[in-house]
Amino acid sequence: MFKNIVKLETYLSRFRFSQKKTNCFSSQSLRSFQTTRLLLHGHLKKPNPGEELHITFITKDGEQKTFEVAEGDNLLDIAQANHLDMEGACGGSCACSTCHVIVDPEYYDRIPEPDDDENDMLDLAFGLTETSRLGCQVHMTKELDGIRVALPTMTRNFMNKDMN
Repeated sequence: MFKNIVKLETYLSRFRFSQKKTNCFSSQSLRSFQTTRLLLHGHLKKPNPGEELHITFITKDGEQKTFEVAEGDNLLDIAQANHLDMEGACGGSCACSTCHVIVDPEYYDRIPEPDDDENDMLDLAFGLTETSRLGCQVHMTKELDGIRVALPTMTRNFMNKDMN
């Protein structure tokens, strides 16, 4: 058995030194580990003239803030890009409930039904209502132009390491 280990070590040392050396930060050695497509997460595109959609957020203090957005933008990215208090602890991967919003009942039925993952996360949301959704899962469409969503007074962040 000892002879086999020595043979393996010899083989591996030859292999290791015969490899082309590259900078560890070169494009050849970097690998991508994100779970969402980089171009579609967190980067809002400016809407084309005449194609603007409108959304109004009602903050925890009752202040109404209206924004022009592009079709396809999700509510989490819109809120964060406009410095609203919406955490999105999981980065928009539907793994927390910190982007919980309360949708105006007039618009709720225009949004596609939540899937099982979203419903599971909504069960953990503080202040759940009949029209609650996760902001990361609601994407703007022409049917949602003029939508009004309220930010809840609190959120539960189970991903926070400091939380007991």
